[in-house]
Amino acid sequence: MRSVDIMIGTIRVAAFIFLSASAALAEEITVAVASNFLPTLQKISNAFEAETGNRLRLVNGSSGMLYAQIVNGAPYDVFLSADQDRIERLQKAGLLRAEGRKTYAVGRLVIYAPGAGMIKDDLRETLSQSTVRRFALANPDLAPYGRAAWQVLEALHLTALAARKAVFGSNVAQTFSFLHSRGAEVGFVALSQVKGMGGEWQELPAMLYDPILQDAGLLARDHSNAAARAFFDYLSSPQVLTLISQAGYGIPEG
Repeated sequence: MRSVDIMIGTIRVAAFIFLSASAALAEEITVAVASNFLPTLQKISNAFEAETGNRLRLVNGSSGMLYAQIVNGAPYDVFLSADQDRIERLQKAGLLRAEGRKTYAVGRLVIYAPGAGMIKDDLRETLSQSTVRRFALANPDLAPYGRAAWQVLEALHLTALAARKAVFGSNVAQTFSFLHSRGAEVGFVALSQVKGMGGEWQELPAMLYDPILQDAGLLARDHSNAAARAFFDYLSSPQVLTLISQAGYGIPEG
């Protein structure tokens, strides 16, 4: 009986040492993420933490705002932008680690209304109807989805209408909030935001806007953080690509 007690005690000590060592080896990764991708990243984060024991700290905002923070020394390890431009700029500035850039998702643009009967077959008809007093889009100078929405308006010769009716969010998340706070009746948002939501939406033809290629950057702030590299690689794993697709994004080629 006594030898059994000793054996149980030894197992408990070994388990404690193992868990303590695992906790010591676990690292924290700070990920800056464009607001449109935050809900999807939260699911990815849960899976990554469960598999590795490492912890992700998520900071979200517009791609432009997060880029400015990084340039000014914000302590982020990975940046998931809603475009390619800002990641390319960071690469040229030497702020990314070697092989620290890739496309992780392709955005899809929709016109969305939280209420029924607002979305017509023709976009001009949708935006021109008298029941649409305001329509929302993200700031084209700050947000990739806003730039794509403006390209659609230009392609369909609707910029004069936008001058009268458009309201602008700083990013696509704020644009989406306008629709539910009645600041606008319809708006240009990401497909990933409306999947599973009430209301109605219509995906806009991809030929009307430049591809919304969302790039990830592995920042050069801390080369010793192996967990940051592991997470960056994890973004291309089959299980993550499935989550990205289910969330309403296109999968990057290759």
